[in-house]
Amino acid sequence: MSRPTSRVLALLELLQAGGTRRVADLADRLGVDERTVRRYAEHLSDLGIPVRSVRGRYGGYRLAPGYRMPPLMLTDDEAVSLAIGLVVGSRAGLVPESTASESALAKLRRVLPARLADRLGALLATSSFTAPPRAAAATDTGVLLTIAEAARNRLAVELDYTDRHGRRSTRTIAPYGVVGHSGRWYVATADRSFRLDRITAVSMLTATTGPAPDDDPAHAVLESLATAPWTHQVSVRVSGTVEDVERRLPLGLAVVTPLGNEPAEVRVELRAESLDWVPALLAGLDLPFVIEAPDELRQHVAALATRLATWADR
Repeated sequence: MSRPTSRVLALLELLQAGGTRRVADLADRLGVDERTVRRYAEHLSDLGIPVRSVRGRYGGYRLAPGYRMPPLMLTDDEAVSLAIGLVVGSRAGLVPESTASESALAKLRRVLPARLADRLGALLATSSFTAPPRAAAATDTGVLLTIAEAARNRLAVELDYTDRHGRRSTRTIAPYGVVGHSGRWYVATADRSFRLDRITAVSMLTATTGPAPDDDPAHAVLESLATAPWTHQVSVRVSGTVEDVERRLPLGLAVVTPLGNEPAEVRVELRAESLDWVPALLAGLDLPFVIEAPDELRQHVAALATRLATWADR
């Protein structure tokens, strides 16, 4: 009995989505009876594709775990989504290997039907972005995947780390999330965050780390960056809500805490190696503020105000 090729390929596409698919569901999606679905599955097996039969009430068919299939079965939407993801991830500096996205995109275009590959090429050739591309940090793919696996499985890791002063050390940490921020990958722990491009080696341990902290990993990384031990510790009271102030500040630059006053007031805390740029940041808030620390910041703010007044009178 003939097996229409398009329906056999459609079955493969359904199985590629992952998990076990019930025979009745597959028959309904393909518009055939259950007996025909079983013949299609046998045909795929004859072609060397490892289709596994799962017995039981909720049984059906699935592909063998770890089976790799080239992306021949992508719909137009899936192909475009994958291509855009590769381009955007590379431009954001979050692809660990600088050439990985280019080679993956080239492979994707080679295996797509000619018409779809041509339309995708047109999209890539005519697309532009408002944000400039970021250079990818030298993050090792193995390090990224190992730490992500440890975070998911709540396992400790041992790593070789080089800090911002060039000092090398071996540490044991309890990761609970990886975070992409400003072109770099970070790992969040309960105490601080670490840049993955500064990790030269990592090994997963058997020790479990207990439940993850309640804090979101992304928030924990941003707070860690804002409280990094730079020379000056700046504290300023600002009139406004947390939302008003945070949307006027770069992510990860400061910690904004509500003071519970009426009218609304918040405390903005940040660390800086130099105070030269802080007055312009405060002026950019366009909100009343009171400098709490350090005292020398007042002189920098006054000097900026004088310069602005002079330039405005020209």
